Amino acid sequence: MAVNVATERQNGEEKAGRRMFSFEDYKQILRIIKSTGRQTDYRGALGREAFIIMRHDVEYSVERAYALARVERAMDFTSTYFFQWTNNSYNILSRRNMDMIKDMHERGHQIGLHFALNGMTDMELVRRQIVKEMNILSQMFGFKIDTFSIHRPSKDVLRENIKLPGMVNAYQDDFFTFAEDAGKGASLKVKYMSDANHIWRYGYPDEENITGHNKVQILTHPFAWCKKGYNNFDNYKALIREKFREMIESVDNECKDFGEYRDWFMEHAGLHE
Repeated sequence: MAVNVATERQNGEEKAGRRMFSFEDYKQILRIIKSTGRQTDYRGALGREAFIIMRHDVEYSVERAYALARVERAMDFTSTYFFQWTNNSYNILSRRNMDMIKDMHERGHQIGLHFALNGMTDMELVRRQIVKEMNILSQMFGFKIDTFSIHRPSKDVLRENIKLPGMVNAYQDDFFTFAEDAGKGASLKVKYMSDANHIWRYGYPDEENITGHNKVQILTHPFAWCKKGYNNFDNYKALIREKFREMIESVDNECKDFGEYRDWFMEHAGLHE
C-alpha cells in the first residue's frame, strides 16, 4: 500500500497541541528520555540490555545543529552529532563552523563523522575511506572522532554491518537492527525512529514508543527543527533564506567592493529586519 506522504505530513504537523518540529516538541521528547534514566551515547550502550541513544545527522546547516545543541544543554542533555566532510551546503572546517562544533564538544556532546558514500560500492574501499576521513577530522579538530554514521546507507551497506577497530558505527548491530522489510510488525531488537523527510516513518518518539522498548535509537536531522516549528515546505523556505543570508555575509566579509550592493541583495531576498 503506497504511503500518502502529503497526508502523513499534514497529520503530523501538530502533536498533543504542540507544533511538530518545534523546540518545544523536541523538549518534550527529551523529557520522556530523561525520565527513563536510560539515555547514553554509543559507547555507553555497548553491552547494555537497555538504552536510549539520541543521534543527529547534520545535512545542511551547522547553525541549526548548534541551536538544537543549545536546547539540549538547557535541559542538561547530551547527544551525538554527525557532520559531513564532503557537503556542498556547509564547510565543516570554516572557522565559524569549527568554533561551533568545538563548543558543542566542550559542553559534552559527542562529535562524529556523517560519512557520504559518494557512489562507492566496494566495501573495503568504504572502510578505508571512513578511517581516513575520521583520522583527518580528529587531527583538524584536536580531539578524537571515533564514531560514524552513513549518509543514505543502501541495504548492501546495512547488511555489511561495518565494524572497524576502535571505531563505532551507528548502524552496527549493537544499535540498529537491519531487516529487509522494517515495516509495522517486524521483529526488531532495537527500536529505530527517524524524522527523515519531515516524517516519523518508524513511529513518533512519544512515551509509548520510547518506554515500550528496551533498546532505542532516535535519529533527527537538525535542519528540520527550529523554535517555531514549520511544515516541510515552510521549513525549506526558512532554511534557504538562512543560507542566502549566510552567503551574503560571507561575500561581504571577503570582498571590499561588495558593501555597496549588500543592502540590495538583502532587500530583494526579503532579509532586512
